[in-house]
Amino acid sequence: MGTELLERAPRWILPGRGKTALCAVSGGLDSMCLLHLLLEWCRVHGGRVTAAHFNHRLRGVAADRDEAFVRAWCAERGVPFVSGSGDVAGLAQARGLSAEEAGRQLRYAFLRREAERLGGARIYTAHHADDNAETVLFNLIRGTGTAGLSGMAWQQDGVFRPLLAVRRRELADYAAAEGVPHVEDETNSDPDAAARNLLRLRVMPLLEEVNSAAVRNINRAAAHVRAADQAIEAEADRRTAHVEVQEGRVTLSRQALAEADAAVRPRMLLRLFDLLGVGRRDITAAHLNAIWRLARDTLWGRESRLDLPHGVTARYCRGWLVLETRPQALTEVQLLPDSPVTWGDWRLTLLDHREGAGLALRLRRQEEHLGVTVGPVVPGERLALPGGRGSRSIKRLCLDRRISLSERDRLPAIYAGGRLAAVWPLGVDAAFAPPAGEPCRFVRIERIPG
Repeated sequence: MGTELLERAPRWILPGRGKTALCAVSGGLDSMCLLHLLLEWCRVHGGRVTAAHFNHRLRGVAADRDEAFVRAWCAERGVPFVSGSGDVAGLAQARGLSAEEAGRQLRYAFLRREAERLGGARIYTAHHADDNAETVLFNLIRGTGTAGLSGMAWQQDGVFRPLLAVRRRELADYAAAEGVPHVEDETNSDPDAAARNLLRLRVMPLLEEVNSAAVRNINRAAAHVRAADQAIEAEADRRTAHVEVQEGRVTLSRQALAEADAAVRPRMLLRLFDLLGVGRRDITAAHLNAIWRLARDTLWGRESRLDLPHGVTARYCRGWLVLETRPQALTEVQLLPDSPVTWGDWRLTLLDHREGAGLALRLRRQEEHLGVTVGPVVPGERLALPGGRGSRSIKRLCLDRRISLSERDRLPAIYAGGRLAAVWPLGVDAAFAPPAGEPCRFVRIERIPG
């Protein structure tokens, strides 16, 4: 069978003369076949191969067995071998990740370090056609856009996948014909061990009963989606080519967003994160939809803000959308529903129900129309607290509660329709206080630690 399986990949994917391939090897069938294939290819074409094994330390003795197996196989054949390990469980707990995602992050960080140490070696993984079909289905049922439905690419982020046109059963045939040994991860045969196992062991066989070409067709559909996705990305790049970029800040006009097709608009927003230098990771469709609502729904002349991952704030005012990592001044900011805003030492979220600590407001239609804002207390403002004896100045209410002047200037004041409705933590003005049990607007307020 030789290297015929590798030759299904585009030629530029494969190692060239004098180049080093860093092959990720778990010890399983797929990666052992890839290592064997790359060694044969590089023997003929003049490249070099280093095997890289990452021990996730999650399966005890079995994990150490896998590492020892790959190390011994490479030693017998004079193949350079490197290994690494990491605290997958600790990372998963610290960052709220699944063990699978934490392991993936640590594994690829190890591979990138080794590739750099080897002078810029290419990283090769053994993902094949069945893996790709399962990935597309997995992304589909999780909820995804065109990027997720595109499946895996021959090369992405410096990782090369030369077996994407090869079926799993073909690799099994190759291993049998060439005498390629491997070890079995016992969790791979347990459909309850992971969602991907369930797809591979139960769902994909059912789909192939419906249509024996299911894997091929899913991969072909993913290729079509990838072409469309690349066209969308190119259009987004074109429409953001003249974005104003400064240190810690990028600015885009609302008009540019509004003129773009709905399919292109989210990619334009993702490009802003790229240009800001924080990247797209952890930016979800919910974040992108919230940014667009910010630009679409903010009243003219008002400013609104939204907290986003990586310490980024989206800010909109007078036709301009700004994404920035700079500290925000304590100005008056419009609150939009379900969009958390950092204001000074506080995080505020406008809700349609009571939740946690905060301020419940009864708003009339006119006040709803003019919007709810948070801002500094305007000098001379007064509150008539329910059960009190008329209105009193904010200054006096703070003195009664032993709140200093510097603290008072950083208290979030809530304005509705331009009128002072409440000050946290002083309370809500009687004119805006809803009767107990009645529907209300609620500003949830959380103090930011530190």
